[in-house]
Amino acid sequence: MSEHLPPNAGAAKTNFRLDDVDRKILSLLQEDASLSLDQIADRVGASKTPVWNRIRKLREAGVIRRQVAILDPEALGLEACFFVLIRTSEHDKDWAARFLKALRERPEVIEAHRLAGDIDYILKVQVRNARAYDRFYQSLIGEVKIHNVTALLSMEEIKATSALPIPDATR
Repeated sequence: MSEHLPPNAGAAKTNFRLDDVDRKILSLLQEDASLSLDQIADRVGASKTPVWNRIRKLREAGVIRRQVAILDPEALGLEACFFVLIRTSEHDKDWAARFLKALRERPEVIEAHRLAGDIDYILKVQVRNARAYDRFYQSLIGEVKIHNVTALLSMEEIKATSALPIPDATR
């Protein structure tokens, strides 16, 4: 059912074997991708060229997807974060294509997941306020038929990270 997945999901990935140096490099990059090659090499105890080659191989293997700047939503005036639970009675390819297109065209949807269980999709939507969320909601339901929508306002962000746990080779 790849029509439900983001464009980069489901791509063939090789099971890349990470050693301790790879794991250190990945940890450093997840913490601060703006580190210079010299800084990374110094912190992992290696020279610059081998570190560059490792990073290149990690990119080529798809372990490193991209490097981005993580912005502060409140500094941008986006103070309301809603988790939107969606149930649909539609499960055909045409509906899914329209729904995914609608989500991809809305920058306020910063995450979207298709779920197993009673809820079909969950969205993370970052907006200025409840009025902005209502405009988003009205626009979405005007574009695609949705059986049930439940919006949950996050009162406080307790933990947020983009850093993945990097598995040890022994696990």
